Formats: sequence, C-alpha cells, structure tokens
Amino acid sequence: MIRVLIERHIAESLESAYEERSRKVLQQAVSAPGFISGETLIDAHDKNHRITLANWRSEADWDRWLHSEERRELMLELAPMMDQEEHITVLEQSAF
Repeated sequence: MIRVLIERHIAESLESAYEERSRKVLQQAVSAPGFISGETLIDAHDKNHRITLANWRSEADWDRWLHSEERRELMLELAPMMDQEEHITVLEQSAF
C-alpha cells in the first residue's frame, strides 16, 4: 500500500466552488481500481490550503488514476480555482 499526499491552494473567494467540484474528483477516485480510502483536510492556519491523503493499493494503481483521461478532465475544472499548482507526494511505509 502507498499513500498519496496532494496539496492544493485555493484562490481567495473560490472555496465553495472548489469544494463542490473537488467532491466529484473524490467520487471518481473512489471507483478507480486500487483506491482504498482517502480524506481531505483543511490547514488550520490557512483555510485555502487543502490536503488530501489517499491510500492506494500500489503506485501503479495511483499512476493509472493520475494519468487517466477522467482525472485530467476533472482537474480542468479544478485548476482555474487554484492559485498554485497542485503538489503531489507519493509515500511508502517506513521499514522502521
């Protein structure tokens, strides 16, 4: 299993529009092969900084979703609401 950390920063005053559209992304990801679970958090010190932590069966499953046409189309709706590029970090469990 891997975890994927996705960070996005929403442009001022677009939070509610972003929330509505980001739910679509999550709904589609849930049905993607290899998706296990996920949660979205709001930075307590910056309400426009959103963090999604998703669990995937494998990096190959994540890559398939990341590069899918479906995600690409959904991100075309989200990208105009962000004032920075999304930042993605793929995490593995430590052996320690």
